[in-house]
Amino acid sequence: MDAFGAYAGLFAASFLAATVLPFQSEAMLVGLIVAEASPWWALLAVATIGNALGTVISWLVGRFLLRFRERRWFPVGPDALARVERWFARYGVWSLLLAGLPVLGDPLMVMAGAMRVHLLLFLMLVTVGKLVRYGALAAATLGWM
Repeated sequence: MDAFGAYAGLFAASFLAATVLPFQSEAMLVGLIVAEASPWWALLAVATIGNALGTVISWLVGRFLLRFRERRWFPVGPDALARVERWFARYGVWSLLLAGLPVLGDPLMVMAGAMRVHLLLFLMLVTVGKLVRYGALAAATLGWM
């Protein structure tokens, strides 16, 4: 795989993994680092940017579609939404640094949109959280942890 293909595939997988679609960007990142497809830091940057931009979809769902939360197609269940709403009320926008956590991450992104967190602030905090997650994964893959 050439470098462009590696970056494009990783960006797409990372972007889609941030939505409710079942993609595994972590496995792809690890595979590309192990295969030395590109410098690890470039792969880390592409995965982080792709995943952070993908969270904007969840933010938009919260911002504009929360009124449809009772519908079957809504991507976040009522229990998860209530739990995250309490979490967000307690910790505020700083909780967006935990965007990479499983189970909590997706509903948190939806809640940020519903709470009308400014998109630029949202992206900055989420990007830091995603960078820490992917950075830890890259460090573990490279044997630094």
